[in-house]
Amino acid sequence: MRQRFGLKKAHLPDSLVQIMKRRLSSFAIAAILVFPCLPTGAQEAKPALRAGAATSVITPPLGEPIVGGFTPFPAEHIHDELHARCLVLDDGKTKIAFVVCDLLGLHRAAALAAKEHIERELSIPPSHVMISATHTHSATNALGKPPRAYASDIEPTDYEKFVARRIADGVRCAVNLLRPAEIAFGHLDAPEHVFNRRWFLKEGTMPENPFGKTDEKVKMNPGSANLVEPAGPIDPRVSFVALREPDGKIISLLTAYSLHYVGGVGRAHVSADYFGYYSKAVERLLGQKNQDPPVVAMMANGTSGDINNINFREPRGRKEPYEQMQYVANDLADKVAAAVAGLEWQTEAVVDARYRELDVKWRTIPEELLQWARETEANAPRIGDKAVLPLSYAGRVQRLAQASPETKLPVQAFRIGGILIGTSPCETFAETGLEFRERSPFEKSFMIELANGYYGYMPTPRHFELGGYETWPGTNNLEPQASVKLLDALMEMAAELKGAN
Repeated sequence: MRQRFGLKKAHLPDSLVQIMKRRLSSFAIAAILVFPCLPTGAQEAKPALRAGAATSVITPPLGEPIVGGFTPFPAEHIHDELHARCLVLDDGKTKIAFVVCDLLGLHRAAALAAKEHIERELSIPPSHVMISATHTHSATNALGKPPRAYASDIEPTDYEKFVARRIADGVRCAVNLLRPAEIAFGHLDAPEHVFNRRWFLKEGTMPENPFGKTDEKVKMNPGSANLVEPAGPIDPRVSFVALREPDGKIISLLTAYSLHYVGGVGRAHVSADYFGYYSKAVERLLGQKNQDPPVVAMMANGTSGDINNINFREPRGRKEPYEQMQYVANDLADKVAAAVAGLEWQTEAVVDARYRELDVKWRTIPEELLQWARETEANAPRIGDKAVLPLSYAGRVQRLAQASPETKLPVQAFRIGGILIGTSPCETFAETGLEFRERSPFEKSFMIELANGYYGYMPTPRHFELGGYETWPGTNNLEPQASVKLLDALMEMAAELKGAN
């Protein structure tokens, strides 16, 4: 003290030194009391998390083709509107956006067009925006017609441009509604609604595939006869991220469940399937009376490339249109809403994202198969507008053979505090989602498929040896190692996110 002020002990009496010490200590205490919130280098105040959510209608006009089967047909009735459901999170430094669309699929061109709008208007980079499709089979798609599926740099169709514009509008509205938020993560198991649809059959009972072969080991949707066992696991987990205002009002709920779709709609009806019913049920259960802005719930598709809602061991009886999808949606909504009451909430969460475009090869078509396709296309009978599988796959095989050797596979990983979300642009098998959770450095992890593009089915390498619908060329478009490359890239990005501040 004496040396700091250039004084020596001989120059001041001890009593005066003690008085100065007491007065300086009192000043320090007073400064703390008067300026308690002044930041220090080691204790800067962290910005609170903000969240906003909104919806945007993307229903196509009547007459647009409903896809999901091998033969599209024109829509004749809108049973329920299709939406792009949007959620934006902001930690004070970074914004990320999630969009879940009621579509069978979304071409990369449509996703890129939407992201261009969002970056230009909101300054959220494309790497930080996820746009996924639910895979409802009672809607149109934003994929256009083949061979567009194998092209990357192409002009979006009119409907794709409409969807891209409406996605951007939804995200913009979500940004307008950003407000202080608390976040929580939850999960539960609901195995009663998910079944592996790929089955081993009794020896000698395998039917012929479209290519005239009977040497496959498994069949998709086999019916209830000749069953041995499923060819893979299910993923029963329902994962969800919940956002609420500090006063407890729910802002949004982002959910993922590995269920292909449910189905069972009216003739030529447009519908969001159980994904839409679930969202409405959650909004009803968690929203307060006359809440404004309203709750926005969304159900994204997990990893359901080999999973559906059919119990082949115990077939269910006939259901009325929309009955089964409402049953599944309401049951899941009840379970999730009950679980929300017991969540632990946080006011802070770092948000971040990583994005990569993987070099992945297109499926190789051997000359023997290509020759089969040419002969089939020349000789197969046409039966009105009914699907003729050999003829359909003959066209698919030839288009796939003309694709360039490699493509760019868009893959994303998002961090929200202690939560990790990985994406895939394919109909991805359940065991890939299970492995993602097992390998993830984040305890709270899940995947969303059909994100930022559509590249067909993505079986794991062992399933290519088993055969079946999901592995046929034209249903599967990518090399057998695609799922391995995807998971390795996701784990690399997860490690980067884990190590980042």
